[in-house]
Amino acid sequence: MIEMTHTKDIESEKIICPRFEQTFAILGKKWTGLIIDVLLDGPRRFKDLSQSIPGVSDRVLVERLKELEKEDIVTRDLDDTCDFRSGYRLTAKGKDLKSVMNEVQEWANVWICDTDTK
Repeated sequence: MIEMTHTKDIESEKIICPRFEQTFAILGKKWTGLIIDVLLDGPRRFKDLSQSIPGVSDRVLVERLKELEKEDIVTRDLDDTCDFRSGYRLTAKGKDLKSVMNEVQEWANVWICDTDTK
């Protein structure tokens, strides 16, 4: 059963689900969706991931990957042959976001204008 918090506003009663809010807090951060999208195609080394997402700084990419690791969406695999090489891949929890990511992309295709046309 999903726990829900009830709050009242002036016009009507709204039901707010803390899990829903937490989900958007995680996935709504800049670059997070793109990181997940790239990793949906398979594991990537940090350098490859960075090159796949133009504009993201290494510092921010590391920060987002750590956040996603903490949430068990991404896992980091160390290369046994080299101490400083590692790769990132989605966990089962992360892979389960595929349909959500596809739906968001479909919504964006319909409702979000290209920045070039504004």
